[in-house]
Amino acid sequence: MDKKKIAVPLVCHGHSRPVVDLFYSPVTLDGFFLISASKDSSPMLRNGETGDWIGTFEGHKGAVWSVCLDTNALRAASGSADFTAKVWNALTGDILHSFEHKHIVRACAFSEDTRLLLTGGIEKVLRIYDLNHPEAPLREVDKSPGSVRTVSWMHSDQTLLSSCTDMGGVRLWDVRSGKIVQTLETKSPVTSAEVSQDGRYITTADGATVKFWDAGHFGLVKSYNMPCTVESASLEPKYGNKFIAGGEDMWVRVFDFHTGDETACNKGHHGPVHCVRFSPGGESYASGSEDGTIRIWQTGPLTDHEETKSHAANGSVGKVKVSVEEVSRKIGGFHIAEEGKTKEKE
Repeated sequence: MDKKKIAVPLVCHGHSRPVVDLFYSPVTLDGFFLISASKDSSPMLRNGETGDWIGTFEGHKGAVWSVCLDTNALRAASGSADFTAKVWNALTGDILHSFEHKHIVRACAFSEDTRLLLTGGIEKVLRIYDLNHPEAPLREVDKSPGSVRTVSWMHSDQTLLSSCTDMGGVRLWDVRSGKIVQTLETKSPVTSAEVSQDGRYITTADGATVKFWDAGHFGLVKSYNMPCTVESASLEPKYGNKFIAGGEDMWVRVFDFHTGDETACNKGHHGPVHCVRFSPGGESYASGSEDGTIRIWQTGPLTDHEETKSHAANGSVGKVKVSVEEVSRKIGGFHIAEEGKTKEKE
C-alpha cells in the first residue's frame, strides 16, 4: 500500500445534513447520473462522472432516507420521514406523484421496466405502486416481519428483496404470490443490500461483515470480516473483482473480491460513511457521509491530469463537462438553487 498514490476525490458539497443514500443511474445517451438522499430533506442530482451539481428536488418536509433513478434517468423517486414517497421529473424537478404512507418511508426502488415503484419503511409493509395508473389501488405484499430498511427488485421484476432495521436476514418475496420464498440468514441487521449489475450476486453489509450471495440459488458465496462495523458495500460492476465498504471509522476501503484482502484505504470523510456505490462502468465510486459531503473516488491510479481535475472540482454547475444540449435538457425548468444552498427542514 505504501507504493500506491494517495487518491484525491472529487468532493461534492451542497447538503447541509448527513448524506444517507446514493444511487447511480445506468449509462444513458446523456451519460450517467448520481442522486443523493440527505437528512436535509432535499435530494440532489449530479453528473455521475464529474460530480457537478444539476439540481435539487424540493418538496419533502422531513429527512429523505432513500433515493433512486429509473433506467433512463428521466424520473427520480425518494422516500422520506414526512410519511411520503415522491416520484419526480428528473428533467424539471417537478413532483409527478406523492404517495402517502402511515409512517416513515425508509426505502424505495423502481422496477426494472420502470412501471412500478416499491416502497417500505417503519410500517412493516411493502407497497407496489403502478406508475402508469397512480390513482389505482396500490398492492401490498405480506407484512414484513420487521421495519423495512432496504428494498430492491430481482429476476426481471419477479422477485422482491427486503431487509429489516431491527433483525438480521434478507427476505426474498415472490411478486405474484406476495409471500416470502427464501431468507438469507445474517446475525446482524442488513444495512445495505445490492443486486449486482449482471444479476449474479447480492452484496450485503451486516455488522462488521460483507457477504456475497448467489442471486439465482441464494447460497452464500463469500463472507469477509471487516476492520469495523460497515454500513454499506458495493461490488465493482464490470469485472466483479473488487468491492468497496464504508462505515463507522470514516474510511472507504477497497477489497479484492476473490481473497478479501484490503487493497486501498481512502481517508477524507469527517464522519461515519453511510453509503458507498460504484458507478455503472466501475471507473469510480461514490461515498456519502455524516459530514454532509459526497466524495467520488477513481478506481485506478490517477494521472497528473486527473489529479489536477480532482483538486479543482467542487460540484459547481459551471464546470459540467458535458454537451450544452444535455445541460439544457437536464436543468431546463429545474428548481435551481444557489450552489451549496439548501433549506434545512425539520
